[in-house]
Amino acid sequence: MNIILLEEHELGHNLLRRDKRTIHLLKVLHKKCGDTFEAGIIGGDIGTGKIEKINFDGSVFITFQKTMPPPPRLRLRMAVAFVRPIQMRRILRELSNMGVSAIDIIGTDMGEKSYRDTKLLKDGGSIQALIEGANQARDTQIPSLSVFVSLDKWLEERPWEKISANLSGLFAVSSQRIPILLAMDNVREEGSFFHLSQSSRPFVIAIGPERGWSDRERDLFEKAGFLRLSMGSRALRTETACVAAAILAMEKTE
Repeated sequence: MNIILLEEHELGHNLLRRDKRTIHLLKVLHKKCGDTFEAGIIGGDIGTGKIEKINFDGSVFITFQKTMPPPPRLRLRMAVAFVRPIQMRRILRELSNMGVSAIDIIGTDMGEKSYRDTKLLKDGGSIQALIEGANQARDTQIPSLSVFVSLDKWLEERPWEKISANLSGLFAVSSQRIPILLAMDNVREEGSFFHLSQSSRPFVIAIGPERGWSDRERDLFEKAGFLRLSMGSRALRTETACVAAAILAMEKTE
């Protein structure tokens, strides 16, 4: 762990002996009573934690002093097709680590339907993956996470046009804030991401399953105003495509 992340409601309470943060502090970092460490409040500020007491039962009582705001988010909303749960966990972790602002998981024509029943989105595993990514980046913020049953529903709702408390500064609609809409595709593509110009506008990028988009979905993207751009001729794994697209978006952002 590069930073110990705490929920707001955990302040003033003991961290249990078996809590992985307690284990990391005492067994990995070898912290003692009175020692300080880098900490942060999930969704809040970064600061300094201090071990005030190590209890007889192995739990620890810590205090927190904020020192700075979290790093800025990447102006990118990414829609990702359902993939195998183990892959989805890695995708969520890596996109959170990179600072993506919002992640939408969508059902697609060519994706395996059984993946939509994953427990990852119901048992807290998805949020834990997002927290792991933020932890690695020494960040306290995690991307907003939404699920859509199909690409049709996602395009119909156009979530990038809705203002939410944590994204309003990134996606507020104005002449400089209207997002660039992109669908990664190496079939019927309209150009290459590599040749896209620098822009101060946020990005909305859709990444399909490893079998790609159907022709029906390509037509939907076209009607919704998306550009279909390739990242080369090779068919990438979905998790690879997500990271590559995020890096390219970072490079294209002014």
